[in-house]
Amino acid sequence: MRAFLFNIIFTLLKILRCNFMFTKIIKPMKNLATLMICLTFSFTSCQTKKNKTNKQQEVINSTPIEVPLKNGMARAYFASGCFWCVEAVYESVKGVSEVINGYSGGYTENPTYPASNTGRTGHAEAVEVIYDPETIDFSTLVDVYFGSQNISQVNGQGPDRGSQYRSIIFYQNEDQKTIITQKIKTISEQQNITVAAEVYPFQKFWKGEDYHQNYERLHPNNSYIRNVSIPRLRKFQQKFPHLLKTKH
Repeated sequence: MRAFLFNIIFTLLKILRCNFMFTKIIKPMKNLATLMICLTFSFTSCQTKKNKTNKQQEVINSTPIEVPLKNGMARAYFASGCFWCVEAVYESVKGVSEVINGYSGGYTENPTYPASNTGRTGHAEAVEVIYDPETIDFSTLVDVYFGSQNISQVNGQGPDRGSQYRSIIFYQNEDQKTIITQKIKTISEQQNITVAAEVYPFQKFWKGEDYHQNYERLHPNNSYIRNVSIPRLRKFQQKFPHLLKTKH
């Protein structure tokens, strides 16, 4: 397509060279050439966007991958805005042994924090929640998810905006998918709102950079932690005191 448009442009310029009115009409023809070039790049941009959309749809339509238990511990995956905030929330919950920050839901290999922030990887900031299924179940973890966020906010949480901060709940099997969809249906009906969270089959979790791990605990005086993460954590803790660890 691009080559075809450029051939048109060059043909027009050749015609101009043979025209005795060249000096009078070259300026508008230059404008036409510029327009054609802009249309070419616009077409290319649309094609790129379409390709990204197709890649994202492939992720959404894929078969979920189930992560096996390891030393009796299960794993669940959630995206709900900044992973520093989500990490702090889940680490306060009984039965959760560890939370790891990273990226999931996209179509690019080896995503990094800078790349994710462009919004072009398809990934969202996500957490891997390692938990004891004998103490807490997946359904309760989903309750924690919805109970610690602005349920209707699209493409972000609080001040964090963009597709990299969108809400996604990942399922690993049909049972988990049913739990998620039923809770979304209940919330939508009871609160009369549209739930923003997307529901994806789990494919792969990419662990984030070391400096993002245990961020709230290691950086309690960070301005973002003090003004965004901790208030979000406290709000959740007030709503679900029965789910909290005794020492946190």
